[in-house]
Amino acid sequence: MTDAIASQSPQTRESFHSLEDILHYISTTWDGLSRSLNQCETFTDVKTEGEPVLYLPVEMPEPAEIAGLPHRCKVRVERLPEKITPEDEKVVAEIKDHGLLFLPNSYVVPGGQFNEMYGWDTYFIIRGLLRDDRRDLARGMVENFFYEIEHYGGVLNANRTYYLGRSQPPFLSSMILALYRADAAAGQGNREWLAKAYGFAVADYEQWTRAPHLAGDTGLSRYFDEGEGPVPEIMGDPSRYYHRVADYFVARQGEHSKYLVRIDAQHPDGSALGPIFDEPDSAHRFALTAGYYKGDRSLRESGFDITFRFGPYGADTHLYAPICLNSLLYKTETDLEEMSRLLNRPEDAARWREKARTRRERINHYLWDASRGLFTDYDFETHRRSTYEYATTFYPLWVGLASKEQAAAVEKNIHLFEQAGGLAMSRHETGAQWDYPYGWAPIHLMAIEGLRRYGYAADADRLSEKFLSMVLENFRRDHTIREKYNVVTRSTVTRVTAGYAVNVSGFGWTNGAFLELLHESPPEVRARLQQD
Repeated sequence: MTDAIASQSPQTRESFHSLEDILHYISTTWDGLSRSLNQCETFTDVKTEGEPVLYLPVEMPEPAEIAGLPHRCKVRVERLPEKITPEDEKVVAEIKDHGLLFLPNSYVVPGGQFNEMYGWDTYFIIRGLLRDDRRDLARGMVENFFYEIEHYGGVLNANRTYYLGRSQPPFLSSMILALYRADAAAGQGNREWLAKAYGFAVADYEQWTRAPHLAGDTGLSRYFDEGEGPVPEIMGDPSRYYHRVADYFVARQGEHSKYLVRIDAQHPDGSALGPIFDEPDSAHRFALTAGYYKGDRSLRESGFDITFRFGPYGADTHLYAPICLNSLLYKTETDLEEMSRLLNRPEDAARWREKARTRRERINHYLWDASRGLFTDYDFETHRRSTYEYATTFYPLWVGLASKEQAAAVEKNIHLFEQAGGLAMSRHETGAQWDYPYGWAPIHLMAIEGLRRYGYAADADRLSEKFLSMVLENFRRDHTIREKYNVVTRSTVTRVTAGYAVNVSGFGWTNGAFLELLHESPPEVRARLQQD
């Protein structure tokens, strides 16, 4: 039984039929997915073995709420070896037993094995919390990110030690403004809080606009993980996953694949960054290259783990200027311009406006494919745009950087992605969870809001109804909300071979996106959903 279902009464669990039932489920699920130091389940991590450990920043006094925690929850409390900075990967290497990083406020986790506060998940969760009038919980989560920037070197993939050195797509400015506007709508707008938040938003932005996050000489940014070698957070035995990757490269590209190194006198066992594999159809043993692991880690920073969008298994992620990241940085620049105006800082506003203008020009130069009518990604090593059609082509519409002509061209290409249950991530069936035939709630929210922004209400309504009705139908059958959906079969049945095979219940960002899409749909769409 999932945490979300277990938290409900037997009477509640029997009701999974109407639109009101799913809204009640979402409303009660926020508490079931909330974590704090008062709950021993906060420290559980099925992705690692051993006793749970809670790490405190080395420079902070011990919080009062830590007292009694080791005995009550059987958790060991440790200090990080030194203050973490964005580039200080050596500190991560010194941590022998991975554990949870302390955050001062309660937070909502996605669900399942994702039992910590994640970077980009939190934006969509906050959208749902604000829609459900849970502003205090949302505020605590935003301020947890401020704490991460101050004490852990930046906004993290999530608050576990093995995520130090890696972030996730930058939504912090979007979270700040969403909360500020909700407060203002309630007559509680706080410019002093906004001024504090502005400083943290700038710090987050700067992390993405300096080395090593620069995409060659394009003036754009890339995803880049500071670490080396295999990631530790893969559930089970990580070597099994990496063996499957090595098998793929041997079978598809041969023994001389650039992602493989043959173990021999020149490259002895001790030189390999990760596990060594015996290939059944080869007399040789192989390991994956440092370059492959850098791409794999960087893909996980992108949030799209796993897709073949940046090469097989994301092996070249760090060699691309991606449309998703650079669209979000454009939005961060325009958000900081808006914050500057609200704070009566005209010079700052002009500076951010110029940065946004420059990024828009570079996106149009490198990432807009006029011949196909799609925004795409740019390989800055080969100097070529990607031909991999991907649903992130809708990001420029969501952030408002697309021209009317570009938006019209993208709208004409909806058919490349549209399926019975909404938008598939790509046209490529790779076995990866972020490729065809799978669709995800956050991408639907951004694509649909982007289409509405440019006046394509009919498309937005149609896609919303497809996605919402699919989630509702499966809720009636599964009695839960899932992480991802097969939008071709309109089901929660997934056969993922690259990514998380289990379709996790809960699920934080699906809950938030469902609430927002429903709220933004016209009455006739809501009426049809109510009747289904």
